[in-house]
Amino acid sequence: MASYTEQAELVLHLLRELPENNDPSKMMGGNDVGNTILHEAATSSKLVDAAREMLRRAPDLLTKENKYGDTALFLSVRYGNTVMFNFLQEELKKNYRGKALKNCYRKEDKTTNTTTTILHESIIAAQFNLALQIAYKCGYLVREEDSDGLTCLQHLSRDETTFGNSGRKYLMHFINSFSSSWILPLSEAVRKEVKRYDSPLKLAKLLIERDTSWKDTEQLVGDREVGEASSSSLQHEEENSEEKSIDSNKSDTATSKFQTPLLLATQHGCVEIVKEILARYPQAVEHVDKNGSTILHIAIQYRQIGIFDMLQNTMTTPIFKRLVRKCDNDSNSILHMVASKAEDCRTEDTQSPALKLQKELLLFERVQSICSAHFFRHINKNKDTAEKIFADKNHDLHESAKDWFKRTAENSSIVAVLIATVAFAAAYTVPGGSDDKTGVPILIKQPFFVLFTITEVLSLTFALTSVILFLSILT
Repeated sequence: MASYTEQAELVLHLLRELPENNDPSKMMGGNDVGNTILHEAATSSKLVDAAREMLRRAPDLLTKENKYGDTALFLSVRYGNTVMFNFLQEELKKNYRGKALKNCYRKEDKTTNTTTTILHESIIAAQFNLALQIAYKCGYLVREEDSDGLTCLQHLSRDETTFGNSGRKYLMHFINSFSSSWILPLSEAVRKEVKRYDSPLKLAKLLIERDTSWKDTEQLVGDREVGEASSSSLQHEEENSEEKSIDSNKSDTATSKFQTPLLLATQHGCVEIVKEILARYPQAVEHVDKNGSTILHIAIQYRQIGIFDMLQNTMTTPIFKRLVRKCDNDSNSILHMVASKAEDCRTEDTQSPALKLQKELLLFERVQSICSAHFFRHINKNKDTAEKIFADKNHDLHESAKDWFKRTAENSSIVAVLIATVAFAAAYTVPGGSDDKTGVPILIKQPFFVLFTITEVLSLTFALTSVILFLSILT
């Protein structure tokens, strides 16, 4: 309990009260999840001296695992406790060498039958400063795979929460352009955020430099281009379907090879990682996944417009055109990908159906504008054009958008009629009244009366125009 509550002096006092000949096995007990006193101490940097005393009295605590296969070292990594991690690592180096030491940096979770390393653990826990330190000290862990066949770079490439906010650097540039005292608190807060963002970026660059998992699909560069799936060639493809089904069993065994860091980063919108990989390995741009989809297919399908813009603006014209012409294994072009939006694609739920449909239409038109004319008539293996798939997929959204327009028009027309009624009534109620003899408004020569007349005419005109506009939507 004292270790759990981080009472360093109390823990040390209790340990020193124990007799020197105390049985070490009595200190090896754990709680309901198997955590020992060293596990609890590993979560706090205040308890390093206490941890040293624990290991002096019970050295076996160093490699004692809880029910989830975690040693104290792994808990220090999960909580980002760098001071405790350095101490525990030095203790391990004193007692273990070679393969035995490397095994201390791995764990097997018996409850889920998964294996991982301290570097994987630090990245999953978003402890990037510590992960960077581990990557430098234990370079061989960079290429290690977990039980899912994923390297550390592949895990980092899926971290859209860390790399998804590209606006941070622009905000920092704005903050640096001011030196006034009123903006100092905001500046410090933003600098801390940017500094926190720098660590995963440095880690990504280091992993990209040392991790060669991007090469795993080099032999899988696709050669299928638009036109190969035309109606005249479909019959030929059907004849070869049996042959392809035989090869599919072989490809299933290499599923992990398709999960390259570049394609994972594209799917999750990690623009910085995509830029870094392409800058270091330009040939990776032609890699494909298990479905034969290129980086352009994935960027469009998952609506990662930032990556799509980056590719269009930075790549040379011949290479980009080559990517545009590529089709996946089902003969789907990039225009088909606009219609085949990924089911797990993250979208803004607060947007109205009309705005969602508008964004889909604009994306379809944009992708169509960079494609050749025959793309629009290109059919896939199911003999569907991109236009047909787009219409089918967005049918429900189109109906929802129409209902939203009608409801909005009904509510807005009521408000517009009310405004028009008030404006019309105000036109017959002249401010200040009229002269009883001539009927001319008394305040006609006042500047504010002229302003009132102008605004009255404008409000009535706009209100009536709105009513007509909304009625045209309803009818």
